[in-house]
Amino acid sequence: MRLHDFTFDQLKTRLIADGVKEAHTLTIWNALHRRASTDLSAHDHFLPPIQRWLAEHAPEMDLPPITALIESSDGLTRKMLLRLEDGQEIETVVMGYPGRYTACVSTQAGCAMGCVFCATGQMGFVRHLRPGEIVAQVLAGQRLLRSDGESGLRNLVLMGMGEPLHNYESVMTALEIISDVRGISLGPSKISISTVGVVPGILRLAEEQRPYNLAVSLHAASDEERSALVPANRRWPLADLIAACRTYNEKTSRRIFFEWTLIAGKNDSTDTARRVAALLAGLDAHVNLIPLNPTNGFDGQPTALPAADEFQLILQEAGFPCTIRQRRGIDVAAGCGQLRAEKRAR
Repeated sequence: MRLHDFTFDQLKTRLIADGVKEAHTLTIWNALHRRASTDLSAHDHFLPPIQRWLAEHAPEMDLPPITALIESSDGLTRKMLLRLEDGQEIETVVMGYPGRYTACVSTQAGCAMGCVFCATGQMGFVRHLRPGEIVAQVLAGQRLLRSDGESGLRNLVLMGMGEPLHNYESVMTALEIISDVRGISLGPSKISISTVGVVPGILRLAEEQRPYNLAVSLHAASDEERSALVPANRRWPLADLIAACRTYNEKTSRRIFFEWTLIAGKNDSTDTARRVAALLAGLDAHVNLIPLNPTNGFDGQPTALPAADEFQLILQEAGFPCTIRQRRGIDVAAGCGQLRAEKRAR
């Protein structure tokens, strides 16, 4: 384990095992997570026991270098490509909105789900990220904002490269670290986990009463249509997915956010919108409509705004809160996996 892999209690246990008083845990934790320090040895105010311990363990931090940083013409969206120790590269996006900044982070290198319109799905699965590699992306976002005089992140979405519920243990450990009030302190209500519909993971979130927001990528209203876009649907078909979502609603009393990527001529008709409303009937649900981010590996195009507005209106009239997500970072390949794929293709 690396230092950024530890929860607060795990770090305390490690320090005690190494002969360091547990009272020093908060000092190290504060430097790691609240200050987002990149060099713990530079903290010359640390007491000698901490300095001795860090002399041995400071190199075990997760500090992936930024190999590419591009800014959108909107002045609010920035995308980082981070290189991990084994040479794998992952993406983190920082998006600015009025009064707040949101980070979109990766949970895997590549992805096993194979969604045909997703650049990460097109590259295949490489490996899971450790908790510290997920946490390090948030800290990189914090440092980026602070270098510009901004106060820091307010929201976190796990919608970057990878399927979060396929890497359940590491993701939950990372979120415990990120939401710890003694460190980064992003509240659970400000954190969203996006899944293509990994049913066992959804049921586990419900059983464990995890306090984070759940977003489910839907994209189609029949098994035939969804399997063509989201191959994982063959393993967890719509009937099983919707049943798991009902269980989640019942056990947690939490609303589910359903994501629908609007692809012109494929899933944006008024008839499809009515079928979505029927599929979600009885669920506490909010539908986010997302115009497609085009990728080189998929020939689809984003739905035009008039058709998106009509799709939205049908869902709203059926009683579902429904929003059309603002498109961000198209000029910086902000869709998950796009920057890495473009860099590898050069």
